[in-house]
Amino acid sequence: MAATFDFIDEGQVRRAVYRGETLQRVFTYKDADGVAVDLTGYSASMQVRKSLTDGVALELSTVNSRITLGGAAGTVTLLVSATDTATIDVGQYFYDLELTSGSSVVTRLIEGRLQVKEAYTR
Repeated sequence: MAATFDFIDEGQVRRAVYRGETLQRVFTYKDADGVAVDLTGYSASMQVRKSLTDGVALELSTVNSRITLGGAAGTVTLLVSATDTATIDVGQYFYDLELTSGSSVVTRLIEGRLQVKEAYTR
C-alpha cells in the first residue's frame, strides 16, 4: 500500500510547488522495521496529471534524471528545475511514484495531490 504525501500548503506547512521555483524533495524508503531499503538496481518513475484520463503534465524518472535513488541509504530525491516548473499550469494535480526493482517488481511507493501555485516574483 502506497503512503500518501500531498504537495499542498496546509496551515503553516508550505509544500505546494510554485511556478518558476526549483522543486526538490528527498524521501527515505524504509521497511516495516524502520530500516532503509537498499534501492541499488532500482529505477523510479512519477507522473503528474490533472486527472486519471488527462495527459501527463510533468514526468519525473531515473531515466530523465529528475529522480535520483540513493542506493543503500534508501533515499529518493525529486529534482525539477525552475525552468521546468514554470511550464506547468496553476492548479491541482494527482501523482504516484513507482519503484521498479531489477527483477521488474513494481512497488507504488507514494501517491497524493500536487498543487501548483503562481509565484509573484517573475
